Amino acid sequence: MLAYRHAFHAGNHADVLKHTVLALVLRYMNLKDKGWRYVDTHAGAGGYSLEGEYANKRGEYEQGIARLWNLPGLPAPLADLVALVRAFNGGATLKQYPGSPAIAHALMRRQDQLRLFELHPTDHKVLSSYLGETPGVEVKMSDGFAALKSQLPPPTRRGVVLIDPSYELKTDYVRTLAALREALERFPEALVLVWLPQLQLIEAAQLPQRLKAAADAGAKKGWLHARLTVAQARTDDGGRGFGLLGSSVFVANPPHTLFGELQPVLPFLAQALAQFDGAKSALDRSGG
Repeated sequence: MLAYRHAFHAGNHADVLKHTVLALVLRYMNLKDKGWRYVDTHAGAGGYSLEGEYANKRGEYEQGIARLWNLPGLPAPLADLVALVRAFNGGATLKQYPGSPAIAHALMRRQDQLRLFELHPTDHKVLSSYLGETPGVEVKMSDGFAALKSQLPPPTRRGVVLIDPSYELKTDYVRTLAALREALERFPEALVLVWLPQLQLIEAAQLPQRLKAAADAGAKKGWLHARLTVAQARTDDGGRGFGLLGSSVFVANPPHTLFGELQPVLPFLAQALAQFDGAKSALDRSGG
């Protein structure tokens, strides 16, 4: 777990999808004056250089945020994401990419709270130096899965949780499902976002259905699942196929506006971020 560094993947297609949904959710939360608490179980470093060794080893951002940077005709949620990334860069040149804590920080108000958890010592140090002294923000080097019980429900009864592990350990699949169940048991109104990798693994294939069953049992307002497939499975490993084909975001207790907002976004992303002819998207929710 502690070997994982998100800097290799910063700004890729998965970040674009995840942060588009996150920004939509937090803007919805901002429609009411009452404060909210945002809990990030795997917060990372908060921001990432796109000019450094990590990001350029794979250059994944070039197939993600860079494709949208100057693209005309973006749907409003994608234009909003690009504007947030531009503000993080402080100009028109794409040099760095904000992590989920930076997106949340950009959208938080004086009455809101961020609770950020990161176990990797280097990433925690960077995150702490970036946001650790910000009013309303707490940065802790501890297990975000285990921290949920102390964070939910928030005093205002308005909470957003992002569960975004690396899934490099297969136990992450089990712990993610358990975390969703615990969050909804403690706080049935919790708005929980779960990022999921699309991989050629049985655990990755099964988790969305298990999350849906958990939300059907515990969420007061159902669920939404947004999926984006942009790449083909590689077959240079003896025919098994591997690599990140795409990703999805599962949302328990989604805002009632989210489904309609994402309807034009997902097909647009499938076309704009496609790495092969079969790129596609899907959007479904409880109740059909």
